[in-house]
Amino acid sequence: METLLRPSPFLALSTSHPPISCSSLNPPFVSPKTKTSARNVRNRVRSSKFNSFLDLQPAWKPEPLDFDVSWLDPSDRRFDLIIIGAGPAGLRLAEQVSRYGIKVCCVDPSPLSMWPNNYGVWVDEFESLGLDDCLDKTWPMCSVYINDHKTRYLDRAYGRVSRKELKIKLLSGCVSNQVKFHKAKVWKIEHQEFESSVVCTDGSELKASLIVDASGYASPFIEYDKPRNHGYQIAHGILAEVDNHPFDLDKMVLMDWRDSHLGSEPDLRKDNSKIPTFLYAMPFSSNLIFLEETSLVARPVLSYMEVKKRMVARLRHLGVKVRSVIEEEKCFILMGGPLPKIPQSVMAIGGNSGIVHPSSGYMVARTMALAPVLADTIAECLGSTRMIRGTPLYDRVWKGLWPVERRRIREFHSFGMETLLQLDLNGTRRFFDAFFDLDPHHWKGFMSSNLSLRELAMFCLSLFGHASNPSRLDMVTKCPAPLVRMIRNMALETI
Repeated sequence: METLLRPSPFLALSTSHPPISCSSLNPPFVSPKTKTSARNVRNRVRSSKFNSFLDLQPAWKPEPLDFDVSWLDPSDRRFDLIIIGAGPAGLRLAEQVSRYGIKVCCVDPSPLSMWPNNYGVWVDEFESLGLDDCLDKTWPMCSVYINDHKTRYLDRAYGRVSRKELKIKLLSGCVSNQVKFHKAKVWKIEHQEFESSVVCTDGSELKASLIVDASGYASPFIEYDKPRNHGYQIAHGILAEVDNHPFDLDKMVLMDWRDSHLGSEPDLRKDNSKIPTFLYAMPFSSNLIFLEETSLVARPVLSYMEVKKRMVARLRHLGVKVRSVIEEEKCFILMGGPLPKIPQSVMAIGGNSGIVHPSSGYMVARTMALAPVLADTIAECLGSTRMIRGTPLYDRVWKGLWPVERRRIREFHSFGMETLLQLDLNGTRRFFDAFFDLDPHHWKGFMSSNLSLRELAMFCLSLFGHASNPSRLDMVTKCPAPLVRMIRNMALETI
């Protein structure tokens, strides 16, 4: 859930604060009252059978950052490391690796463009990484609406990442460490025994000892040797000016599984009972809120139109009238499935590397945490006098990101995803009711990927103990097949 990532593809998304103004948000929003007249807003709203926000066009158009980076010198074509992509994963790795004096070039079609997705994170995770100054809003607690009669309150602070501040911070580190940037798209990668080259659409060719692909889920450069049986998280979100909303300003809405809004939509309610969606909401003020209808995980993927219809019905039921849409977000995240082939000639980090949490979609904080780990391994190889190159280099860096223990833990998280895929709405509600009833060490650790295998085993026992009888029946009848697959895959990882 990267905008739960939030995700998060990718695709992760405190004390009480007074309501914040539009000008304090990222991007630097201007209140629609000063930017757009009421008449213009009304003119943008056309009649629709959903009587909703779907016809409103986003008011904010992202512009590239005005930031002075070090551009590639045409005469300089050889590097130790080339990173494809200037998203959060690519910039974080470039910043971390370059600290070791390793020569890095980052290639991206638009290195200074603003990232499109909202990212939500647990505040303690960003604090531990020294990135809490990149949060533009925090909520001291989270709400989880299990159903119309039961709400759980989580005593864990949640924050919205300032995409601008995070990107500037990472770019500043890159500039300080002499990282070069090249504005181009990579269309081909070629490998020799000890060196690889990227060929760009502008005709340029750059060479390096190691290529890292941080370009996201759709990359054509990462190989798989197993069927890609991913689950899919899909969401539609808007940052909106509204007349009002019913949510507390000091609580972020992590999940709202209520379905009373579909009472007059029997077809939607029937479909939602089989493949449920929930609302994820960040209330910034009484009339400014980020709203996102999310399918946690499904296979096959739920359609955007289905998600939008459910969101329209939900907002109408909640009495939320959207006056203007400031930002619109379409979120698509691959969940679980196999890891890329380990090792292979191109390294990966971010959405295409398998580090998305298979059960939740969280990725941003995890990427920020694992990039320094991968950087250490790269520095041991490229920065050593032993000159580790070629196949030994690829083997070291892939296993640096995915040691056996981490791969086993991911198999457990994928088991969680496969279990969620078996549950209908009522089963999902029962699951999360038990999940958030656990000792905070367990549910926090599971969502942050911080539990060891032994702790995950204790987590399972505790979850079964806290579950209702119908939920235990779900576990007994629907978990065996995913459990067998998990045990088989863990055994294969050991070989």
